[in-house]
Amino acid sequence: MLDQPKQKTPHAIDVHVGSRIRLQRVLMGMSQSALAEGLGVTFQQVQKYEKGTNRVGSSRLQAIANILGVPVAFFFQQGPDVSAQPQKDGSEESEEIAQFLTSSEGIALNRSFTKIKDAHVRRTFVRLVEALANSG
Repeated sequence: MLDQPKQKTPHAIDVHVGSRIRLQRVLMGMSQSALAEGLGVTFQQVQKYEKGTNRVGSSRLQAIANILGVPVAFFFQQGPDVSAQPQKDGSEESEEIAQFLTSSEGIALNRSFTKIKDAHVRRTFVRLVEALANSG
């Protein structure tokens, strides 16, 4: 019987960096193809970076940062602390938030919310959303 190769799961940091690449790319209104063209790779490669299935090398990450107009450190902000022992510290909730923020709904909501200039209106909106979330 042949041994089946083990499925290699992406490292948490690679997944986080990929999600931050996607977040910034989408916020800029840039397609995967446009980013890929700027990097000299295929859009499939960009997909793999964004999913964390392919690790992004340091020089490639610097090129992505230049194209997306952010510092390299942006990709690591609010990332997982892999040096700590696994804990029930809300990281599951953080992952849900990260997934929402990179979804089309999350991006649309954030874009619209940041256009509200009146701080009182923003606070009222947040209280409304919290009330809706707690009602069901």
